[in-house]
Amino acid sequence: MAEGDNSGSFGKKIFFLHPSAFVQNQVISELAQEEFEVYILKDEAKLRQAIGLYPDSIVFASINETMKEDAWDKFVKTILGGENNSVKVGIIASTNNEELKKKYLGQYKVQCGFTVVKSDHTEAVKQLIEILNGVDAKGRRKFLRILMDNDSKATVNLPMNGTYVNGIIKDISVVGFSCVFEVDPNLTKNGLFNDIQIRLQSQLIKAEGIVFGSRMDGEEKCYVVLFSKRIDPSVRTKIRKYIQSSLQHNIEKELK
Repeated sequence: MAEGDNSGSFGKKIFFLHPSAFVQNQVISELAQEEFEVYILKDEAKLRQAIGLYPDSIVFASINETMKEDAWDKFVKTILGGENNSVKVGIIASTNNEELKKKYLGQYKVQCGFTVVKSDHTEAVKQLIEILNGVDAKGRRKFLRILMDNDSKATVNLPMNGTYVNGIIKDISVVGFSCVFEVDPNLTKNGLFNDIQIRLQSQLIKAEGIVFGSRMDGEEKCYVVLFSKRIDPSVRTKIRKYIQSSLQHNIEKELK
């Protein structure tokens, strides 16, 4: 799950319904790199379920995909007219159709704009970022943090005394991570580790980090490690991709 779940102070879940492959691979992935909590749904019933669980969400409807225009009209009006929710709706279109734009912005009064995504998606991403910032999609948080929930495949190896000590990661963001060890290695505050090996599923990441401190997590001692400023930008990219993938997996499990 993401830090703070969907409470306003920690941001809103952003659902893209029926995005095209291009939107999914280019636009949504770039929004994830900007630390927005984005999800992909390809089932209207599951979207209704999702906004029932998270009524403060944002929905982007890809009106040129899957359903016909009248079906999209009905669906968008249903979402906007739903009781006891504060969901906000935006439109994703593949062409700049002025009639559709007037209908959704003027008649239906969607709150999150009418964004046209063309082959050069840069402008669309910029517009969506402005829209999402305008509706405070991130809340007060700056970075997404994913809780691992007993993911035994999320591990860390710390170099100590010529060997490595192995730990389990409890949560991670691009800022750092927390971890526990079967045998407490007694890490010292402000200790610097130059060759940290992090495994996230099948992905191996190497980074440098500093021990920020520790806390008790039940009966386990949990250490917090912050990445140094010398972290390679590609490491942040990989961590954000992992977080997006994990969040997507979690929401799919939740909506079964």
